[in-house]
Amino acid sequence: MKKHKTKKAWMQEHVSDPFVQRAKAEGWRSRAVFKLQEIDEKDRLLKPGMVVVDLGAAPGSWSQYVSRRIQPGGLLFALDLLPIEPLAGVDFIQGDFREEAVLQRFEDGLGGRAVDLVLSDMAPNMSGVSLVDQARVMDLAELTLDFARVHLKPGGDMLVKVFQGSGYMALREDMRKWFEVVQVRKPEASRDRSAENFLLARRKRLIPLS
Repeated sequence: MKKHKTKKAWMQEHVSDPFVQRAKAEGWRSRAVFKLQEIDEKDRLLKPGMVVVDLGAAPGSWSQYVSRRIQPGGLLFALDLLPIEPLAGVDFIQGDFREEAVLQRFEDGLGGRAVDLVLSDMAPNMSGVSLVDQARVMDLAELTLDFARVHLKPGGDMLVKVFQGSGYMALREDMRKWFEVVQVRKPEASRDRSAENFLLARRKRLIPLS
């Protein structure tokens, strides 16, 4: 009964959420687009001609936004285990980005170009057990950093969703070894009660700090 009431309360909050209403009115696939938009406007992440990777892209609102900001001349790769309805200007690859076949398709699509920006708004299926969920979120953030270590060009940037809690400070320190600047961003569209924030890592080092 309690679980039913909690779900009902969440649905009522979701439907009345101004960001949900705005996303629907403007044709975005989810309210998450406004988190990226705010960070982009503040930090000038996206420019025409960039090569961008959106990890865990479903349902696709970040890719929707990025595809408009990097043209003309940009390339956008959206990767996810889940299917995504087609988007103009987006090369969608369904599968686990740790798998060789998925990475090979991605690298073939690059055509020799370098990746300027890696994005991740990934979140696991939440269990409701805070320690378990925190560990899963941080694991996804670490996988994003691993991907950026290999595929992001020197001087490139990374934006990744994290939750404050166990493993958070260790991840930040690891990111500082690989990037010149690591900043915390908490966009307005991130709910106040949520431990969610974003780590913005800028200018990947040619050689990581020891």
